[in-house]
Amino acid sequence: MAKRSTKSGQFVKENHKESSDEVKIREDLTEQMTIKKTVKKAGTRTKTGIPLKSSQGKNISSGASQAKSKTSKAATTKPRAKKAAAGVKEEIIPLAENPAPDVKTPRNHRKKAQLVNPITIPEKKRVSLVGRKGQKKIFVLDTSVILYNHNSINSFEDNDVAIPITVLEELDQFKKGNDTINFEAREFIRMMDRLSDNASLQSWIPLENGNKGKFKVIMPDKSHSSIDAEKVFGERKGDHRILNAALSLKNEFPDRKVVMVTKDVNLRIKAKALELPAEDFLTGKIENIDSLYSGISRYENVDPFGINRLYTEGLCEVEDLGIDPPLPNQYFILQSNSASALGYYNPRNQLIERLDKHPISKITPRNAEQVFALHAITNPYIKLVSLQGIAGTGKTLLALAGAWNQRRNYKQLFLARPIVPLSNKDIGFLPGDAKSKIDPYMQPLYDNLKFIQNQFGEHDKEFQNISAAIENEKLVIQPLAYIRGRSISNVFFIVDEAQNLTPHEVKTIITRAGEGTKIVFTGDIYQIDTPYLDSQSNGLSYLIDRIKHHELYAHVRLEKGERSDLANLANEML
Repeated sequence: MAKRSTKSGQFVKENHKESSDEVKIREDLTEQMTIKKTVKKAGTRTKTGIPLKSSQGKNISSGASQAKSKTSKAATTKPRAKKAAAGVKEEIIPLAENPAPDVKTPRNHRKKAQLVNPITIPEKKRVSLVGRKGQKKIFVLDTSVILYNHNSINSFEDNDVAIPITVLEELDQFKKGNDTINFEAREFIRMMDRLSDNASLQSWIPLENGNKGKFKVIMPDKSHSSIDAEKVFGERKGDHRILNAALSLKNEFPDRKVVMVTKDVNLRIKAKALELPAEDFLTGKIENIDSLYSGISRYENVDPFGINRLYTEGLCEVEDLGIDPPLPNQYFILQSNSASALGYYNPRNQLIERLDKHPISKITPRNAEQVFALHAITNPYIKLVSLQGIAGTGKTLLALAGAWNQRRNYKQLFLARPIVPLSNKDIGFLPGDAKSKIDPYMQPLYDNLKFIQNQFGEHDKEFQNISAAIENEKLVIQPLAYIRGRSISNVFFIVDEAQNLTPHEVKTIITRAGEGTKIVFTGDIYQIDTPYLDSQSNGLSYLIDRIKHHELYAHVRLEKGERSDLANLANEML
């Protein structure tokens, strides 16, 4: 009599001993029933066209599928059958290698976009501040270093610092005035007086940097040196007396390395000619200016899905485009095989937003860089903006147009620039009041403001509003010399020619900002008129390098000149 087994589901005879062939058939039937239940429960199918096999190598498929599987390759082995028999779900394999056009590609399968303008930041090499046989160095500071940064004396870790007496004499000539160098001179003199207290400056006095470094004032003692710089160069001047002081210190301490630190290139050359090591003051200096952050990244071969989403929804996630993780407020030129878009990374929602070209104060951006610049200037969440580019790229004009467009959001519009004449040649004394004296230096700002005004007709209300804003001091043009000590609140502040500022001056300007103030710095780091500054040490480069990771800051480098074909010719050929 046959009876159904409650566990396996097959028919067996009572008190019947199964042969070896019967055991194999029963095991195959058991595997077949278990796998069918597993596949049905998963609600999907296994890899197309490949039948499952039992441990004996027999096809388990039935009907048409079993006939079709005879021409297919075996893909399932004994371990898979055992997993299926144990109730484990089969691995789900996509039916097609490439998804249908209307299917969203999984993020981890998307193609990586190609970065066209990668920013390579070289590894910074740390300069050794230890002398021979572990001895601390002695750094001799020139006047130019102190006028650049009055706190430079505390920038040499636990090494000692020497100040030639000639430097104090030269600082005395700079202590009067309202310029930044006058402030630096006064602050350094006060620091020296505070540190020395009742001690003699001829002895080593501890510095206040907490690194056990010391300082003292040194004299040009010719008896300690076989070389006299004044005789070598045939002239008695301050630089040569400073060199003599450093040479005498070198002979006084033969076991320690004495280094001349100056921002005067010619003085460094003279020091090296006398076999005295000389260096530039590197604190706050950018090591590789070519790797300076541009604020813009250009990608090719971008995933079309991301660009399509930018156009349909206006925004997308970073993963949709297959690009590298962006910095806050970074801008993008995105290109695929069939489309392109301009994007902006919003750090508040962490999404890429699409940007379009819109005129501001009747100033229409002419390229992608100008679109980015106007967006940064008019974005209320960005409080600090820097625009860097060669002459004729529209830095000042864009800043003024954006400021005028937002005049109702601010109490005043401030336009300022450092008073540095071309080639650092002063034009002499000028008649009139303070405004009349600075007008020649502020003329570039007036030129751009006049250009915006001329976009409107003379009888247009907007034309008259610009003239009225200047008369009513809604729009103020002034030099930077009067900014120290002020607190500027609810003001749109444009600082033109910022490359002629030191890092300390840039810091001073930003720390004046009160609630509701926005500051825009513009300049060309390769067009510097201030002595002792270069493309690596000026305040604009320092600002771009230090604050690029903050969500309150945005930077755009403008590269394409739009002033005129003649201006572009000069930039390219001269």
